[in-house]
Amino acid sequence: MADIWIEGLGRNDANHVALSPVSFLNRTAAVWPDRIAVIHGSLKRTWHDTAGRCRRLASALQGRGVARGDTVAIMAPNLPEFVEASLAVPMTGAVLNSLNIRLDATAIRFILEHGEASVLITDRALSPTVSEAIAGLGHRLLVVDIDDPQANGAGQLLGELTYEELLAEGEETGQWAGPDDEWQPIALNYTSGTTGNPKGVVYHHRGAYLNALGNAITWSMPHHPVYLWTLPMFHCNGWCFPWTVTAMAGTHVCLRALSAETILGAIGEHGVTHLCGAPVVMNMMLTGSETLWQGIRHQVKMMTAGAAPPAAVLERMAARGIDITHVYGLTETYGPATVCAWHPEWDDLPASGQADRKARQGVTYAVQEAMMVAEPRTMEPVPANGETMGEIMMRGNITMSGYLKNPGASTEAFRGGWFHTGDLAVTHPDGYVEIRDRSKDIIISGGENISTIEVEGVLYRHPAVAEAAVVARPDDMWGETPCAFVTLKPDTTVTADELIAFCRDNLAHFKCPKHVVFGELPKTSTGKIQKFVLRERAASC
Repeated sequence: MADIWIEGLGRNDANHVALSPVSFLNRTAAVWPDRIAVIHGSLKRTWHDTAGRCRRLASALQGRGVARGDTVAIMAPNLPEFVEASLAVPMTGAVLNSLNIRLDATAIRFILEHGEASVLITDRALSPTVSEAIAGLGHRLLVVDIDDPQANGAGQLLGELTYEELLAEGEETGQWAGPDDEWQPIALNYTSGTTGNPKGVVYHHRGAYLNALGNAITWSMPHHPVYLWTLPMFHCNGWCFPWTVTAMAGTHVCLRALSAETILGAIGEHGVTHLCGAPVVMNMMLTGSETLWQGIRHQVKMMTAGAAPPAAVLERMAARGIDITHVYGLTETYGPATVCAWHPEWDDLPASGQADRKARQGVTYAVQEAMMVAEPRTMEPVPANGETMGEIMMRGNITMSGYLKNPGASTEAFRGGWFHTGDLAVTHPDGYVEIRDRSKDIIISGGENISTIEVEGVLYRHPAVAEAAVVARPDDMWGETPCAFVTLKPDTTVTADELIAFCRDNLAHFKCPKHVVFGELPKTSTGKIQKFVLRERAASC
């Protein structure tokens, strides 16, 4: 009987097409050609025009010798050119390498060399860093300048030609046929590299296609969303949202720079329905004036990740009428791979209780096969008691191919047939996962484990605290004790002793900070607090 499933049932051109998120562009441009695809200041382009520009970019790159397996890098803020590159570069068979615009020249040079980029598309305002990075580059690189009017002439043109001049070399005719193999690389993203050189995370077309749809499914995103680019497009390829918004025939609203005024103003002006960002973006929005908030009269949905969002911040956003969805993921999982899937009965909880539930990392995306919290040495899952910590591990189609030119790191990351995240968490009785710390961030004081996230959550409840981060500070008696770094809200005051007393009223005393340092918190370009910097500060204070 088994033979009936073999004979005459093979894969062929009629029943199999390699998955790629670039295929969304063909459909959207054909079905909704006149809908607005991109807004950038006064600029508006339809999907017909955007598709044409993408095809011309792909054609021009091929005319310049870009072929399958080559790397095309882009260094730019959230601009229409970034949206186009996300769709056009894969059309050539090349790999898109999105560069973090906050990195220094040494790091950019390393990435360009390690990824062997043959083309760099760069915004003119970033020329000081880029010029230094490419000055010492060991191979030839075609530099293409984005001359965005909103840059107001900042920086200088470094390249052989501008982006618009490159597009003029291409042809619009024809539609892309797709990759030969859906396992073919589509993108290369580098980790932050807080110790040593950053690692190059390789995505394939299949995973990008699936997570683009996973975003829409998870968020119940309707057709024609108006999506505001507050999340950096260079971060995990914008969590795959360049492809998600394209699939849903939505509108990409681009923002060159973020502030409460630009974010809230764009939401009100363009009727933005969806946006993403780390908790720092939520804090930024909450500082906006009442006038700006009053300009928003429609439902807005926000997806947040990047750091465990404090329940107090979620509660404040909910009070503003913003519907928050909490997701979790890493560069290695194409961005978000889990979601705190909401249960209707949780609507009956008080606001603080809802915020506590929403702060959990939750369960897998529909397109990620499995997740477990396990003891990393034995690979045994921890009991689902909400108390026993283990490491979050994942497996499935939205897990990276591996680290470029780093087989040792890839093998270690995939040990035991699971991707090891390095995040410590508990599993609640309902199966929902909640992060308690990074493995490197846990504080061990007098033999007791202290979750920095738990302490931070209490600090955020204080009415004067805008941001808080807790790290270990060396201690002769206890080995380590918690040290809190705090940014206060405007026009508020509180002393270190008062904050410590507040924590003692809400935590076991051994978990409370012994030191409090006030000031701005160092962050990455994606809004993550740089705890390695704070650990250095704590050790010397």
